[in-house]
Amino acid sequence: MKLSKEKLSNLTDDLVEWIKDMMENSGGEKAIIGISGGKDSSVVAGLCVHALGEENVFGILMPHGLQYDISYSYEICKHLGIKYKEVPITKMMNSFFDELESIKGDFIEDISKQTKLNLPPRIRMSLLYAISQSIESSRVVNTSNLSEDWVGYATIYGDTTGAFSPLAMLTTDEVVQIGRYIGIPEKFIVKVPEDGLTKKTDEDILGFTYETLNKYIREGKAPNEEIKNKIDKMHKISRFKFNTIPMFDSKLPVKIKEIGNLYTS
Repeated sequence: MKLSKEKLSNLTDDLVEWIKDMMENSGGEKAIIGISGGKDSSVVAGLCVHALGEENVFGILMPHGLQYDISYSYEICKHLGIKYKEVPITKMMNSFFDELESIKGDFIEDISKQTKLNLPPRIRMSLLYAISQSIESSRVVNTSNLSEDWVGYATIYGDTTGAFSPLAMLTTDEVVQIGRYIGIPEKFIVKVPEDGLTKKTDEDILGFTYETLNKYIREGKAPNEEIKNKIDKMHKISRFKFNTIPMFDSKLPVKIKEIGNLYTS
């Protein structure tokens, strides 16, 4: 959706204030962000700098093996003036796979393709939380956008996770517009989205363009019935990734009053 200058200004101001509120309400002061060098992490980091100050934003670079575009991650951190650190995940990945290999034949016949694809984002998120819990008053900020989430292009307990998600209700083209508005250099916001694992672009994997997906989300228009049905199916079967964990209702009394996320007698 093309946003007017006024709408873009108001939306950005609201986002910055919302980030401040989320931090304050959770008792946080510092943002921990996984930096890929693409538009989502660059824009989230930029928004957090506006909301919290560059001294309170920490970028974590988490390559797996040789990452040809790692320079983007370094450059955006330097551009924003935030502290950053590269922490490769290859050794952690290898340790996991070694242990999985050791139980082949007992519980599993082989390590599935999905396991291999989903393990890196889960390890990255575990790493972000390990770092966050070692930095007082810090919170992990999610960098997913609405377009990816709409079709479930996200790993549960991986990139679906975080203390809060500034871009979760914004499509990829809207994220680009906000990025330009807050001064993120063009090279970062137009960088072709890749998963960093299969060496394929997001659109190669999805089978349609983000432009097509965004138009369907905002206007309900798809180029043909086949694409419409594919998007609808991907949306439907992926909703479990974004639901809170179901809890059995014991029907037993609770004699305390809930206030937000806190409880008091």
